Amino acid sequence: MAHDTKALLNRLGRIEGQVRGITRMVEEDRYCIDILHQVQAVRAALTRVESEVLKRHAAHCVAEAIASGDADEQREKFTELVDLFAKSKG
Repeated sequence: MAHDTKALLNRLGRIEGQVRGITRMVEEDRYCIDILHQVQAVRAALTRVESEVLKRHAAHCVAEAIASGDADEQREKFTELVDLFAKSKG
């Protein structure tokens, strides 16, 4: 799991650099379409990070709740996911 965390942190660092690059582009009054392409790239990269974190959550936290047999813990983990997806839909 330490390797996964390092990879995730590396990916987030690259995203941070991309966002700084977008800031420079705006400051330099670069062509709007070029800026928008970079914004889309950042959004896609964040989506990949989100997916990886979700997979980790399912593989560890949700799986542990299921294995525990504790109905309250299972319901809590399920509710967390439902709430998360409800937020993302607006």
